[in-house]
Amino acid sequence: MEIKGIAVKSVWIEEKIAIKKELYFGITTDRYRQSYVAVASAVGGMEIEEIAAKTPEKVLKIPINPFLGFRPFQAREIARKMGYVGNRISELGRTLERLYAVAMDYDAELIEMNPLVETANGEFVAADARVIVDDNSLFRHQEYRKRLLEGQSELSNQELEAMKNDLAYVKLDGDIGVVGNGAGLVMATLDTIQYYGGKPANFLDVGGGAASDKTAIALNIVLSDPKVKALFINILGGITRCDEVAKGILEAKQKIGVTKPMVIRLVGTNEEEGKRILTDAGIDVLDSMEEAARRVVEIAKPGGT
Repeated sequence: MEIKGIAVKSVWIEEKIAIKKELYFGITTDRYRQSYVAVASAVGGMEIEEIAAKTPEKVLKIPINPFLGFRPFQAREIARKMGYVGNRISELGRTLERLYAVAMDYDAELIEMNPLVETANGEFVAADARVIVDDNSLFRHQEYRKRLLEGQSELSNQELEAMKNDLAYVKLDGDIGVVGNGAGLVMATLDTIQYYGGKPANFLDVGGGAASDKTAIALNIVLSDPKVKALFINILGGITRCDEVAKGILEAKQKIGVTKPMVIRLVGTNEEEGKRILTDAGIDVLDSMEEAARRVVEIAKPGGT
């Protein structure tokens, strides 16, 4: 079967649990406080965002000191506020502490039990759980990186190829391919394309200091998406040298036979040399991101040139 376009590769079978009560508990990052935060609710079984929107008073948030960690007294406080008394406070508290320990061991951006259930015989069981591991920590968790690269995930072929080459790529649903250097610049590029009526096909950040071979790989990944009608390459040279990017573009054209139209904006380090390399090859280069975005949107439209 395919469910929402994703092929079913395995089936998970669970034992039926006699549930008395459904709870929610999770650990996530609070970017404002620059620390983890424990989030809990005596109402589980649905999205925590939905609980917070409908009954915000039923959501507990406990900041976690990054030096001290999630303390046992905090776990017990949460259990008490969920309505438990006596030994039940300590039992639930230990379950919450164990989830925090797993979050730290696996560098989780988010870990949650939803629902965390109290069974008819008084046990606390994670009836469902999920973990989002920080991509930047995968070098410490090679088993997960291996599973991703072997295709045991929902990642597209392009996303897998990007991961193998240490490129940041996210597939979107548009038809204009995007390559840039720096996450902020790429996000601004996506916004500008949309402002002028276009739809980006992807987010791809080649990072700082991208050499010509890495640029060629990035173009190959973007152009392997059959939905891409035109390509917007937006480079603001700092650590990244514009001449190296230009060489990468020509290398990609020669190796993979790029036939789809490209709009290129090069500004910054070795800008003049980069422009000369592309201009000598018959490729136009623009200075303005807005002008380049307008141009690529026109090209991607039906009948555009």
